[in-house]
Amino acid sequence: MTLLTFIIPVRHQVNARDWSLLKANLTQTIASISNQTNGDWRGVIVANEGADLPDLPPRFSVERVTFPPNDMHEIGKSGSIKDVYDAFRADKGRRVLKGMLAARDSRFFMIVDDDDFVSARIVQYVSENPDANGWTINRGYIWDDGGKLLLGYDDFDHLCGTSLIIRSDLYGVPERFEDASLDWIKSMLGSHVRIADILAERGTPLAPLPFRGAVYRVAHRGSHSKAPSLLVKYFLSWEAMKRPRRLLRHLSKLRLVGETARQEFFGMPASPNA
Repeated sequence: MTLLTFIIPVRHQVNARDWSLLKANLTQTIASISNQTNGDWRGVIVANEGADLPDLPPRFSVERVTFPPNDMHEIGKSGSIKDVYDAFRADKGRRVLKGMLAARDSRFFMIVDDDDFVSARIVQYVSENPDANGWTINRGYIWDDGGKLLLGYDDFDHLCGTSLIIRSDLYGVPERFEDASLDWIKSMLGSHVRIADILAERGTPLAPLPFRGAVYRVAHRGSHSKAPSLLVKYFLSWEAMKRPRRLLRHLSKLRLVGETARQEFFGMPASPNA
């Protein structure tokens, strides 16, 4: 049995604004996951047939699917925002389910967006708590693509999809893909904000991960969430200026992307002089 499987659902090629950029970002996400200090893990990338993927390091595999493009993938261009989110949950959830079915022997699952980063300490922490229900990453970082600053963010699990580590049996994954209802797919696999409440209501609550566990990449041209630059949103916008105390709190949580952060999140080995 594998302790933890990272599942990376990748959108249909037709829905990507710039596939070469998606591929480059995915390469960085793969490097981040591969930097785990404990080797009891695997990664499953779920992508459509014909999608050009980067070369994969050991412990990664690809689950190919034939799902059609999501016709409602663009916020502001494809109908109401409610309908767009609903279509997104269905498309993402189906891909996640395929990944889970390909990794049935995993004790835990973590769903990772294809442009985010994870802490190198996650698998080791899970190995020390193998009987836990799982964790929410309620503290993480926001990073402007290519920038030199990280912003510590303390409501991370409501902001970023890369924010849940859950014991596999708590999902109730069916034997076959065809046995899963669309409502279950959207609520349990396609939404990162619903499942924690569902599990708590069932008496199997998730605990907060006791360290900052992931980095949410923003302000890159391939993003469909259209998340703005952290500098603009949290420091330079009129909304930020109207709340000076909150602005000061955000300033206190800024840190440079130094060697420690590069090693923990970005998959970069320590320099010889470290």
